[in-house]
Amino acid sequence: MPARKPIVPAGFDPDAAATGDGLFGLDTRPEDARLVVIPVPFDATTSYRAGTAQGPAHVLEASKQVDLEDIQYGPIWQGGIAMLPISRSIASLSKRARAAAEPIIRAGGAAPGNRSHARAIATVNAASERVHGHVASEAERILDRGAIPAVLGGDHASPFGLIAELSLRHPGMGILQIDAHADLRDSFEGFAWSHASIFHNVMTRLPGVKRLVQVGIRDVGAREVEFIERSKGRVKTFFDQRLRDRQFGGASWTAVCKDIIAALPRDVYISFDIDGLTADLCPRTGTPVPGGLSFPEVCHLLELLALSGRRVIGFDLCEVAPGAPDDEWNGCVGARVLYKLAGCALRSHTAS
Repeated sequence: MPARKPIVPAGFDPDAAATGDGLFGLDTRPEDARLVVIPVPFDATTSYRAGTAQGPAHVLEASKQVDLEDIQYGPIWQGGIAMLPISRSIASLSKRARAAAEPIIRAGGAAPGNRSHARAIATVNAASERVHGHVASEAERILDRGAIPAVLGGDHASPFGLIAELSLRHPGMGILQIDAHADLRDSFEGFAWSHASIFHNVMTRLPGVKRLVQVGIRDVGAREVEFIERSKGRVKTFFDQRLRDRQFGGASWTAVCKDIIAALPRDVYISFDIDGLTADLCPRTGTPVPGGLSFPEVCHLLELLALSGRRVIGFDLCEVAPGAPDDEWNGCVGARVLYKLAGCALRSHTAS
């Protein structure tokens, strides 16, 4: 792809304090940006603790403190990054769906024959499908003008509409999933569109997805392991403990990353659940788990992917949740992960 002219607003000083209201303090308009983030403030089914619906607003605010010159990718911001307005209707829908889901979550799942639970399940599933439609529509507009789409959740079910749209345009695509959980349950607590079922739904409903490559998985159910084994290689899982075993045996992280990337096809979508990181980096996420990747390990993996000749066609960042009002740590980490994801995606379209 030929080099494109950087998007540099007149008089903009990237080293000054952020004054813009947009993502990373920029005022790039979505219609001008080469990478557009779709915020999805929705978390109806998060089962341990809620809060990820506030993730987009939390990350947006924290992003204004991110220094814009990046050691790996240079001035990522010049690629043109913008975020759509946070949808009030989706945020309101999330609150209603969450209220319907709460009794079922407290009970540990829908009770067979319970009509109230059945009605609540139907309400939540319908709300989730509305979210998928909203995301797919926004993604379609972004893709039609040649920009790269991304989702900022919200729970991990948020990006299904984006993945579905991309799978139609890029049949044979692969997904790099960085996560503590496999998310391969056929449903969870009765919810067909649970955050714990996103990749079961992707792999059973979207034939355009050729392969799912999972990294950092350390909480997994028996039936999820069976799903992986039955996939005959369509799902390739790099369990966190096995990655560490290789390193303890002397393998370098670079060698491990190259094996992960080799499992991916040319067109790659990155799905990043913040709990794929070590728990100290995301203490307020919905379901934190010991173990996980460090920030530098993630950065190295993303840079090698960007330089591998593969093309990042989209990505998501999900499950960032704020802590106390004066606790900005989760948003600060999330904003920096988002900037690295943007750098990886933009570089992959220009790397030789």
